[in-house]
Amino acid sequence: MSEFKVLMPKMGESVQEATITKWFVKEGDKVEEDDLLFEIATEKVDSEIPSPVDGVVSKILFEVDSVVDVGEIVAYIRTDDDDDDDNKAEDQNKKEPEAQKKSDSAEKEENDESDKSDDSDDTGEATRFYSPLVRSIAKAENISIKELESIEGSGANNRVQKKDILEYIENKKDGAQPQSKPEAREKPEAAKESAPKADKPKVSVSIGANDQVVEMDRVRKLIADHMVHSVQTAPHVTSVVEADVSNLVLWRTKVKDEFQKKYGQKLTYMPIFTEAVATALREFPMVNASVDGDKMILRAKVNVGIAVAKPDGNLIVPVITDADQKNLAGLTASLNDLADRARNNKLSPDEISGGTFSITNFGSFRNIIGTPIINQPQVAILATGSIEKKPAVMETPTGDAIVVRHKMFLSLSYDHRIVDGALGGAFLRRIADLLEEFDVNRKI
Repeated sequence: MSEFKVLMPKMGESVQEATITKWFVKEGDKVEEDDLLFEIATEKVDSEIPSPVDGVVSKILFEVDSVVDVGEIVAYIRTDDDDDDDNKAEDQNKKEPEAQKKSDSAEKEENDESDKSDDSDDTGEATRFYSPLVRSIAKAENISIKELESIEGSGANNRVQKKDILEYIENKKDGAQPQSKPEAREKPEAAKESAPKADKPKVSVSIGANDQVVEMDRVRKLIADHMVHSVQTAPHVTSVVEADVSNLVLWRTKVKDEFQKKYGQKLTYMPIFTEAVATALREFPMVNASVDGDKMILRAKVNVGIAVAKPDGNLIVPVITDADQKNLAGLTASLNDLADRARNNKLSPDEISGGTFSITNFGSFRNIIGTPIINQPQVAILATGSIEKKPAVMETPTGDAIVVRHKMFLSLSYDHRIVDGALGGAFLRRIADLLEEFDVNRKI
């Protein structure tokens, strides 16, 4: 028998620690690969961590609410003898200490050194967890971390399992095109590194006898800090246009049932808004950007974040990667999937990272207009209002006439450090034009 060390996984480049919020197992429980072990919370997302191996939980080292550094051992799983080969590469690229008599500090130092040597080679750094078995197979087959990153995994959170890497190797030997992700994961930008927090202004608040004091939960505190940081970082300017989306409304009403029957997806307005935004971002690359000191970073990818309200009242912004490369059916499927998993705390850190632009839908609350706060380190965010029937003046062959049209407000908040009024206004107008010019005869 041997023991496998379960480590606190790396949940993003800038995340150095996580809080254990729940254990799904207890000591003595049998687990299989991909069974849930524990739940963690970070500044980015809450995640459920699966077991990398089959075995029995022999030791749990941290209790609920413990804050644990990335790479620390959180539990031991006792495995069968035939899993010994797996443990040769255990600890997620950490070498086994030469002698058990070494102190804990010496063991940690040695593990840290092996982490650096394995993860900092010319292949790049791993952005997701790989089990020891997968790593040992990859090492034996001379598969680099970069190549591992390209493999589409079938496990939880796209994790590569034994069958995935063996299938990849078999396809490679046969000369077939191995199944891989559309593109290796984009590393979180340097601009996302945590900035030093400014001292919060202290406000004296009086409390009445009948007032209720409610402590903010962890997510609400993070949202509050993020919003304050954004306002303190970027000079916000907001532009507003009103768009006539009558053709869009008529088209959706006409095709929504057929769309659901064909693709198995409910067609809302948001994928259509996202399609227009992605098109406009390609035409206005300065809006698809970030600011790093006195440098402007123009993003190569168009990754659109969509604000989603969770049942607890908090917000989360899952990201549709490569939104400009997806058709309407693809955008609808991605958006519905991300929104559903966001409301059920099933998102992985990668799915809320790497956004280059955000959209928030005030119309879902029947609000007509709003001035959203930029989601740092992006430089702009679009708010969509509710669609309402309004009287409008239209030119006809016999003169002007007042008709009923479907209209909505679009408001764009942007970072005035690099987006001036002319650019922000032109970008917003382009989105409105794309929606107004929607082809009412478009095929699904």
